Order: sequence, then structure tokens, then C-alpha cells
Amino acid sequence: MKTWVPAVAVWGKSAPSHSITAVMITDDQQTIVTGSQEGQICLWDLSSDLKISSREILFGHTASVTCLAKARE
Repeated sequence: MKTWVPAVAVWGKSAPSHSITAVMITDDQQTIVTGSQEGQICLWDLSSDLKISSREILFGHTASVTCLAKARE
């Protein structure tokens, strides 16, 4: 049984900047992945009625994320 733990992002008065430099959509068309000039990767949920909501922001890259690709099976 999978346990679902919602992601929580905490920051000050404003969210960190995220200047999008790369975009990828998953094969199931339910997740959008964006890379940023600031070195972040964000995951976004895409609903069937085309509403987008943020899911996770991943930090750690020391350079801009200029390319995204999915892993092969």
C-alpha cells in the first residue's frame, strides 16, 4: 500500500523565482515538468480540464536546467 505524503514548500513573503528554461510533459499527460534558470525543477499536476497546480519544487542543481528528458524503461 502506497502512503501519500503531500509536498509542502515553505518560503518568506514571496515564492522563489522560477524562470522557465525547459518544459516536458509526461506520456500520460498528467504531469508537466519545468526546469529553471535558477537550477530548480518543478512538477505540476495537469487535470483533465487543463487546470495546472504545483506539486513539488526540487532544489540542488548549481546551474540552469536547460534540458529535460525522461528515463528509458
